[in-house]
Order: sequence, then C-alpha cells, then structure tokens
Amino acid sequence: MKSRFRWIAALMTVLLSIFIGFNFNSHSTQAAKKDSGTLKIGMEANYPPYNWTQPTKTNGAVPIDGSNSYANGYDVQIAKIIGKRLHKKVVVEKTQWDGLLPALTSGKIDLIIAGMSPTAERRKAINFSEPYRKSTFVVITNKASKYSNAKKLSDFKGAKLTAQQGTLHYDLIKQLKGSKREPAMRDFSAMRQSLSSGTIDGYVAEDIEFESYHNVNPNIIAINLNKMAGFKVDHDDSVTSIGVKKGNTKLLNEVNATLRTISNKKRDQLMSQAIREQPKAGNETKNENWLVTTWKQYGGMIMSGIGMTLLLALVGTIVGFFIGLLVGIVRTIPTPTTRGKRWALNFVKWLLSVYVEIFRGTPMMVQAAVIYYGIAQFWHLNLNRTVAALIIVSINTGAYLAEVIRGGIISTPEGQFEAASALGMTHNQRMWHIILPQAIKNCLPSITNEFIVNIKDTSVLSIISVSELFFVGTTIASQSFKFFPTYLMISAIYLILTFTITRIFNFIEKRLEGNKNYNLMANQVQVGTPKDAEANN
Repeated sequence: MKSRFRWIAALMTVLLSIFIGFNFNSHSTQAAKKDSGTLKIGMEANYPPYNWTQPTKTNGAVPIDGSNSYANGYDVQIAKIIGKRLHKKVVVEKTQWDGLLPALTSGKIDLIIAGMSPTAERRKAINFSEPYRKSTFVVITNKASKYSNAKKLSDFKGAKLTAQQGTLHYDLIKQLKGSKREPAMRDFSAMRQSLSSGTIDGYVAEDIEFESYHNVNPNIIAINLNKMAGFKVDHDDSVTSIGVKKGNTKLLNEVNATLRTISNKKRDQLMSQAIREQPKAGNETKNENWLVTTWKQYGGMIMSGIGMTLLLALVGTIVGFFIGLLVGIVRTIPTPTTRGKRWALNFVKWLLSVYVEIFRGTPMMVQAAVIYYGIAQFWHLNLNRTVAALIIVSINTGAYLAEVIRGGIISTPEGQFEAASALGMTHNQRMWHIILPQAIKNCLPSITNEFIVNIKDTSVLSIISVSELFFVGTTIASQSFKFFPTYLMISAIYLILTFTITRIFNFIEKRLEGNKNYNLMANQVQVGTPKDAEANN
C-alpha cells in the first residue's frame, strides 16, 4: 500500500511540475499555434535598438513565442509592416545569433530580421531581401582610452579588440594592423560588460550600436572606420537585409515589395523611435534598490525561467531514470544458451552501448542543436522547443543513469543472486524483488547528483532558445546593463534550487534506510510470567 502511494505521489509531482512549467511559458506558444496566419520572425531580441526583450507589450511590442515576454525595436516595427501587408500576426522566435540560419533553413521561422548583413557566405545558405538599412562601422571604446583619438588604422596597434561571433565585424579587426584580436563574443551585452570592466579596449560594431549604447553610457566614444584610409568593406557587408529561406520566392517578392513602400524618412523615424524607447539603465528610485526594481520589472520573466528550469530538470531526471533503468537491466541480462537468442541479445546490448557512449561522450549543447534543428531539416518534423528540450535532457540523463544503475546491479553481492536462485526464482523475479530494490537504493545519491546537474545544465539549452533561468538572466542583464548584480542574483537562485533539492533527497534517503537497530535480543517478547514458570515446576 505504501509503495502504491509513493508511485501516485511521484506521478502527481510530475504532472504538477509539467503544469507549472507550461503555465509559465504558454501564452505566446498557444497564440502561435491557434493562429494559422502567423509570421514567425527570428531575431536575438537582445540587440537594441534593432531588437530587444521587454516584460510588457507597450510601445507596440509583439509576443515572443514560448515565453511571457515581448520583443520590440526597429526590426520588430519593420516586421509588423510586412505582417500587415501579408495579413499575418507577427510572433518573434527569440533565437541566439548562431542559431538564426539553422532556424530558417529548418523551417522554424519564416524570416530573419535581426540586423543581418547579406554576406557572400550567408547567401550560399539563404536568400536576402533588398537592404532596409545602411550602416557605418566603428570601434567603440572608452573616452579615457588611449585609443580614443585614433586617426588611422595603425593607431590601434596593441589594442585588445573583439566583435560578435559569426559576424563580419570580427573579420574587420584584421584590417587594424597591430591590434590584438581577442576571442569573439556571443552578443553585444557581453562586449559592453567587457569594455566597462576593462578586459578589452574596444569592439567593432555599427554606428547604430554606438548610438544605442551611448544613450545609457555617455563615457564611450565611436571611432569611424569608414573614413580611415585603407579601410575596405563590400557594399553587401555594410547593409542589413531580411533573410528568406531558399525556394520561397513568393515570400521574398512580398518582402521586397513591402520594403519599397517604406521611405528613407520613415525608416529614420522608426530608428529614432527605437533609440528613444529602448531599455535604459538606472531606473531605480531613491527609495528602492536595484533588486527590488528588478523584481518589479522582470519578476514574471524570472519566475518563468525558474518554472522552465524545474520542469526540464524534474521531468528529464524522472524519464531519464526509467530509460536508464531499462537500459541497465537489459545490459545485465545473462547470456542465453541458444545461439539465436544470444546473437539477438548481443546486438541489442551493442546498440544500447552505442547510445550510452554517444550521449555521454558529446556535450548536451551539441545534442540540442543537432536534435532540434536536424530533425526539422532532414525529417521536416517541427518540434516545439520545450518538447525538444525535454527529450534532450531525458535521453542525455538516461545515458548517464544507465551506467549508474548497471553498476548498482553488478555491485550487488553474488550471494543475493545465489540465494534467490536457491529459492527457485526466475531471473525476472530475482531482478524485480531482490536485486533492483537494493541497486536503486544504493544509486539514489548518484540520481540526486544527476538531478542537481540537470538544474544547472539546462542553461546550455539557450542554444535552442529555451527560456530557462540562465537565458532569462542574460536577457535581463542586456536590458538593465547591470551585468554583475544580475548574474549574482541568478547564481543565488541556482544555489537555492540545488540546495533545496539536495536536502529533500537527503531526507528521502534517510527514510529509505529504515530502522538500523537489528538487535534481536532487544526485540524478543517474553513468553509467560514468573508465576507461570513456578507453577510448571
């Protein structure tokens, strides 16, 4: 009866976790599914004034699919004009920069509108519309830097410079002879933080990035590279266009026709409006500290991230446990005596070994990219990113726990098998009634550790833009420009989650240990009384 109650409680916990996680991340996803006339736009939503994330739909923001947040900015307003012409509702698919192209080619999104330049390399993978904005390239540095007065390319000799990963900006640093090209960074938020902390001397970007950053940090300066002798850049590299999947000529023609209706004056107005409306730092009042203001403004996003993180970790660990249990049992089945069964079992064991080695030997981030984008591109199955994340965490956890449970089964004393066999038990009876209860109990600390690891490792799922805790924290840091406090707060939340889970499982372990007092003499019940004994005599 107790065993049945435990299973019911575990099932209810899973269902409650699923409900909470999807409830925190449902409104945009459901909107996108119900509305067949949806135009899915891929962007970082983390590159003001082109695009950014905000907690409300003010100033004409549009919903971000899979979260309770909204996107706004110059790119969003351009997308809304295109959506209006196509009679479609615009929904943003928030995607990291290096995931935009695979998202488009795999059919996850309809358009890339993210300040992307139509370089020759990108044209090999996707088509581009006519330009919707022209840019000037600059080096952004601090006013107090010795490179702030650079007049020619050689003046950057010795400067530690960087740019965004996967962009032309990073290649342009090569033209600044003598400069030290630091490793590329994932987004502008990281570069801004590095510049303010002094780990780099500057970064290459577009002039509009300077206007955006200068709006919140007046202590920076932009050095125009286009005006320097010897600086060369192709026309296609200095403009931004809209990415369209190859073969979708109809949509490309519609986009181009829409862009032709937007005058240069209107485009400048939209950009000026975006610069005014972009998130600004230093919004705390005199009576409130940064933490209070952050929770008031981004509390919903943070709770959404916590809910998604717990959902992925809990469901992934439970499903992974059953996968690992099944794999561990199969890999410990004794070798059959008949040749056919022996070959079949060896083949199954070989397949399971391949599964374990692949998912233990490759990073979860790579697995996420391959499964999420690969399935869509090669099998045309457009998985929901949350479903994909649950599958990824589950099979990854299953591979690790398979070895843990196999080790627990093998480490069970041989006498247990022999005693069960002496009682006439079959292999299945020995496994289910004698071996597995002991093995699982012994493996519980490792299962707890895997649960804790999953809470932290869900952060790598940002590669497929799952709005878990770390992804939300990165968004808040980029919007508030408070990088150290934000990441310190996110670290504290992770610590609270892992600490709580550890204590819960420690309690469960103690409950499973039972009574350690096995003194039989102390538990004996005296039969009869002294008077009875005298009477017998």
